[in-house]
Amino acid sequence: MRNGDTRVRGLAARAGGWSARHRWAAVGIWVLFVVLAMGLGSAAGRVDVKDSDQLKGETHTAAKIIEDAGIDEPASESVLIQARDAGGKATDADFRAAVAAVVKAVEGTGKVTDVTSPYNTNTISKDGRSALVQFDMRGDADTAGERVEPVLKAVEGVQKEHESLRIEEIGGASMMKTFDDAFGDDFQKAELSAVPVALGILLIAFGALVAALLPVLLAVSAIMATMGLMGIVSHVMPMSDTANSVMLLVGLAVGVDYCLFYLRREREERQAGRDSQTALRIAAATSGRAIIVSGVTVCVAMAGMLFTGLAEFEAMGLASLMVVAVAMVGSVTVLPALLSLLGERVEKGKIPWLHPESRLRRKRSGNRESRFWTAVLKGVLAKPVVSVVVAAGALLAVAAPALGMKTQNLTLDQEFGDSLPIVQTYNRVNEAFPGGSEPAEVVVKAADINAPEVTGALADFKAKAISSGASRGPVEIKLHDAQNLAFVYVPLVGGSDLDKAGESLDKLRDEVRPATLGKVDGVEAPITGQVAGSKDFNDQLAGAVVPVFAFVVVFAFVLMLLSFRSLTVAITSIVLNLLSVGAAYGILVAVFQHGWGASLVGAEGVGAIITWLPLFLFVILFGLSMDYHVFVVSRIREAHLRGRSTTKDAIQHGVVTTAGVVTSAAVIMVAVFAIFGTLSMQSMKQMGVGLAAAVLIDATIIRGVLLPAVMALLGERNWYLPKWLHRLPDLTHDEAADAVATPAARDDESEPLRV
Repeated sequence: MRNGDTRVRGLAARAGGWSARHRWAAVGIWVLFVVLAMGLGSAAGRVDVKDSDQLKGETHTAAKIIEDAGIDEPASESVLIQARDAGGKATDADFRAAVAAVVKAVEGTGKVTDVTSPYNTNTISKDGRSALVQFDMRGDADTAGERVEPVLKAVEGVQKEHESLRIEEIGGASMMKTFDDAFGDDFQKAELSAVPVALGILLIAFGALVAALLPVLLAVSAIMATMGLMGIVSHVMPMSDTANSVMLLVGLAVGVDYCLFYLRREREERQAGRDSQTALRIAAATSGRAIIVSGVTVCVAMAGMLFTGLAEFEAMGLASLMVVAVAMVGSVTVLPALLSLLGERVEKGKIPWLHPESRLRRKRSGNRESRFWTAVLKGVLAKPVVSVVVAAGALLAVAAPALGMKTQNLTLDQEFGDSLPIVQTYNRVNEAFPGGSEPAEVVVKAADINAPEVTGALADFKAKAISSGASRGPVEIKLHDAQNLAFVYVPLVGGSDLDKAGESLDKLRDEVRPATLGKVDGVEAPITGQVAGSKDFNDQLAGAVVPVFAFVVVFAFVLMLLSFRSLTVAITSIVLNLLSVGAAYGILVAVFQHGWGASLVGAEGVGAIITWLPLFLFVILFGLSMDYHVFVVSRIREAHLRGRSTTKDAIQHGVVTTAGVVTSAAVIMVAVFAIFGTLSMQSMKQMGVGLAAAVLIDATIIRGVLLPAVMALLGERNWYLPKWLHRLPDLTHDEAADAVATPAARDDESEPLRV
């Protein structure tokens, strides 16, 4: 090589160059990888998270005791018999007849066991108007919803014969069936509709079928490969359906984004008059590098979920990390190979009506800048101080409601409203029997469960649970003599009000248990149940917030510092991303906690944000925000290195030339996330609205106003790196398009590539 020749270095440039030269090999390796991953994953099968691994603390201990004992708890059901008028009582003859008819009807189905009458178990409300017939479903609790229909029909038959009474069934199996019937396909339809929506937006963005299909095909293939990998990895770290859904969302978002970045740059260079191979080399060296920096940063953010100690979060984090890594690798390897194979044919399937003549004229002239963002940037760069104050002030105002955020697991009525009859049944049961639909479950383990001191302690616990005010009863005890276990079911005062029910749970754990069961040597008595699980989850999540936030922020900062060798860029990246996440939190609290404008998104104020969402949103948004940030800043830096006359000139060039691709990518993400905002469950609405709002803010106010305004104010200080940090590894791999475009810049396999 001649002295003075300028050559390109960097992993992305080398990968793209090799793939372009060995096109069929690159495509073949990718296809083989996807097929092998799917095949091996299918053969291995997926291991899902066990109940005993979901949480730590007492909930985990209780689940572990039950699992080790080999007891499969059945799905429990209750039938509410309630007088419609205030004068009706459970002692009335017609009421007794209805109870007897319900017992006979459900037993007659052959699908149930352990049917109990309220007159034997004292499950009669304090006012005497309501009673519960209780029973268990036969078979596996996880599939009980598939077998409960005959029981529901039997109860409906009794209701028709006793119209003066309200006779309704509720329980794990009936709720499972109701939700599957009402919403079972809801989530799946949202997942399936995400791909056509993304393809439609890409068609509008590119105006050509082949160009639009490439990002979708790569994203889908990355998702398929990751599904296979999840099966293999699940034997080391169990996965879940939730992790699978999150992986699909993230995979589609980043897979399409990365291809979009790469493809738009290659197309842009061809429109500027480059030949196909030169345009591809430039795209590999510039957008390819931005993809790797962004991908690694997103992976680090997703890895933050591994530090929560929550099995579900760990599964989501690992699944998301894998799909981002696979999409990143595919974008810098197989995509250049496909573009090299297609050449100008990437424009096949043009849809002329999507591109008016004005756009065609801009294409011929090589003007790739957005007129809208050119106008916006002109005002922003003319008055950067005003722009920063107004934009930052607006985002801080939007974020302000987040200071009063309240998180909790949503109750049934909060999750679904009154749209389902079973929700009304749930409310009636909780009103008549506070906590009866979601009792605390005390799992008592002893060397001999029938020992006098143990049975005495159980009796004392039952009595003291009521006398302490934690429960109004009835407290039910089920013995498993063979396993030396006893299950004690305690309806908690507070019912569906989780704050009050939590206070009752604390009384059981801190007062009642130590004074009774706690005095017997060798007895374990962890308390579990829905309220306990919610509390344990909240406690564990609260302890994980600081470590996760610190891990994500610190490692993202280090990666940005190494990738751009600028302390200023690293700091501003973190601050702007945190501002974006804060604004998303504020919108969530305003809409779903306070109900401000909730009807605009088909939601309602439920008084709280679901517990897992804030941490989940932080990790996902912090990662995805880096996509745009890295892409825009890389383009600004490239313009700066190519000798743009002023920093403002470089900023304007970088922002307006990336505006099209960032807008297209953001529209796809917002549209996909908004689909989940249309689902019936409030938790899914919260997730969809939170993600969509954050991406929209990030792609407009943050990248279009705040970033250029802040960089304009900083000027040359944008690239400041203290001398004592100069010894850091140099990962900048400065690639300039002009250097790549020269014949000497072709990557030679025999020599290392460098600038």
